[in-house]
Amino acid sequence: MKRNGVFSATYRDGAFHPDEPCDLPEGTRVMVGETLNGVSPALEPDPVERRRIIKELLADMKKKPLNLASHGLSRDELHERRPFA
Repeated sequence: MKRNGVFSATYRDGAFHPDEPCDLPEGTRVMVGETLNGVSPALEPDPVERRRIIKELLADMKKKPLNLASHGLSRDELHERRPFA
């Protein structure tokens, strides 16, 4: 098992079986999450709260839109060591 507590397992015969040896003590409770091609689902399962978060995010994006017509940054500008304005 990886030291950060994250490991992969396969569900079969009604139980989760770690894909690698696991050194957890017997009886340890764990949380199991599902991924699809390595991507985890949204962390906020409550649909009302998710809508509120998305609405807030979209409002912030409208207040500070990206300037797609900008000239972009040169290599020197990308590596300048000064605070952003």
